[in-house]
Amino acid sequence: MSETAMPPVVPAAEWERARAELLVAEKEATRAEDRLAAQRRRLPMVEFGEYTFAGPDGPVTLRELFGDRRQLALYQFMHSGPDHFCPGCTYFTKNVTNLAGLARNDIAWATVSDMPLDQMAGYWKQMGWEHIPFASSAGTTFAADCGAGGGFLLNMFFRDGDTVYRTYSTGQRGVDRLLFSTLVSDLAPYGRQEDWEDSPEGWPQEPTYG
Repeated sequence: MSETAMPPVVPAAEWERARAELLVAEKEATRAEDRLAAQRRRLPMVEFGEYTFAGPDGPVTLRELFGDRRQLALYQFMHSGPDHFCPGCTYFTKNVTNLAGLARNDIAWATVSDMPLDQMAGYWKQMGWEHIPFASSAGTTFAADCGAGGGFLLNMFFRDGDTVYRTYSTGQRGVDRLLFSTLVSDLAPYGRQEDWEDSPEGWPQEPTYG
C-alpha cells in the first residue's frame, strides 16, 4: 500500500456536503430495507419434517432446538472434511453473540453441521463457543432438504405447539450482511479490505478469508 493511499483531506464544509449527499442515499437504502423486512414478515410458511440430530447431551430433535421459544434461527455450518473447517462459517460463528437479546424476541439460536459430532465438539471447545448450541446433522437429509447441500445456510423456523414450519432462508451475501464486524468494517474508509470490493486505487485489499 502506498503511503498516500488514504481519503483526501478537505475543509469541514466540503466534508459536510459530501456526508449529507451520502446520507440521502443511505436513507433511501434504509427505507428499501424496511420494505423488504415488511415483505419478509408477510411470507407464508411451510411445514417442515421432523429431524433428530446428535447433540452433545444425546439425540436432539429439530423441535427441541427451540427450547421454549416459538422461533428458531438455525445456521448450517459447512462440512469441509476431517480436520478442515470452513473459514467463512468460522468467521460467521465468531460473530454470533447476544443470544439473550434474541431470546427476548422469542428466538432461539442453534448451529448444525454434517460434521460428525466429535469433530464439532472439538472445534467448539477449541474456539471457545460454549455459548452457541450445536448439533450434528450427519446421517440426516436435513441439509439437502433445506437446499444447503454441502454449503452453508441460515434458516428461520416457527413452531405452533410441536409442529415446525420453515419461514425463511438465506445464504451467500444474505448471511454476510448479518455480521457485526463486517457491517462496522463497511463504515470504515478501507472497508473490508477484500479484493472484490470497489475501492479507490491503492486501498489495501486481500482475498476474502485470506
